[in-house]
Amino acid sequence: MPKQKLLIIGKVWPEPDSSAAGQRMLQIIDAFLEAGYQITFVSSASKSSYSADLKSLGIDEAEIELNSKSFDDFVADLNPGLVMFDRFMTEEQFGWRVAEQCPDAIRILDTEDLHCLRLARQKAVKQKKELTIDDLYSDTAYREIASICRCDLSLIISNIELELLRDIFGLDVNLLLYLPFMFEELSDEEIAKWPKFSDRRHFMTIGNFLHEPNRDSTFWIRNEIWPLIRKELPDAEMHLYGAYPSKEIEQLHKPEEGFMVKGRAKSSAEVIRSARVLLSPLRFGAGLKGKLAEAMQYGTPSITTSIGAEGMAKSKDWPGFVADVPEQIAAKAIELYTEIELWQNAQKKGVKIINNNFSDEPLKTKLLGRVGNILQTPDEHRRKNFIGQMLMHHTMASTKFMGKWIEAKNG
Repeated sequence: MPKQKLLIIGKVWPEPDSSAAGQRMLQIIDAFLEAGYQITFVSSASKSSYSADLKSLGIDEAEIELNSKSFDDFVADLNPGLVMFDRFMTEEQFGWRVAEQCPDAIRILDTEDLHCLRLARQKAVKQKKELTIDDLYSDTAYREIASICRCDLSLIISNIELELLRDIFGLDVNLLLYLPFMFEELSDEEIAKWPKFSDRRHFMTIGNFLHEPNRDSTFWIRNEIWPLIRKELPDAEMHLYGAYPSKEIEQLHKPEEGFMVKGRAKSSAEVIRSARVLLSPLRFGAGLKGKLAEAMQYGTPSITTSIGAEGMAKSKDWPGFVADVPEQIAAKAIELYTEIELWQNAQKKGVKIINNNFSDEPLKTKLLGRVGNILQTPDEHRRKNFIGQMLMHHTMASTKFMGKWIEAKNG
């Protein structure tokens, strides 16, 4: 029996050492590889030297063009049974082409996070106001929700986002699958290898600076939080790691104030393991935060905000502290940095979260089971999604012709 073909259309080529999105993509790929799928990964973006070596995993690669008939010929020739879009913008660009050339292919959307939620929160922070439900209704929301409806299944990384889609936007849960990070469970042997409290020094944070929540958090730490910590802990340092730092970020480097801009980390695991506390005060964002999950994996307690902890654990169960104003964040950071018993208890909470909430085997089984059920009865599944079929009909009649016009113009 031939292998089931899966085509993944990436917004970018995954960089697992640069972003949580890259790590998550490889987790999903791993699940389908284990199940015996034949995977092809394509993107219209350019590769970087940090892109994952997908070919070494047995994955076929190809470059594709936007607004080009060459993609139609490519996907028709490949004839995949499953197509996964990396973020809703990719589905907008290629979904109608897939539906036209391979109408029987099951279409899956990996949202990564809800962009409409993240952008609404960002706008609220900039305007110094509380987020309201009305703020969620935006052009981005209309586009993103339409994309979710057009697909047969959407992967939702946060249970909070799943509830929002169900309760606020009224989406059918049959179109949604809660699929958080998928990690191997932490064993006692692995935990025993973690550096001890006395072997660790300094605060750190890490994150891709192309991601606006990380940029905002950096300036918040530098301007309002770090001066409060440094005043009480004059020998402590704040180490800032992240891919693609701008000149503005690099200019924050002030060794005399203990604030070190380190740039891209060769190994996120190494720098997180060596730090005593990870500081990640995010004022806006969505989805799950990869840096905080990694900190739990390497036994590094953390300080974050309610936004940072969202979808991962309640405040009382957090492996460190959750606080939302600079004075509280700084006070809790100092407490966690200096009290060994508190620090050790935080480590234990992190292990519990990883092993109970993000264990990979049951989550992989859930993903593959749900996809398998849709593959068995695709027509029945789609009949229950009339709105999605209607949206695809109108997309074929509008977006298609816009794409064709651009294609003709470019030709």
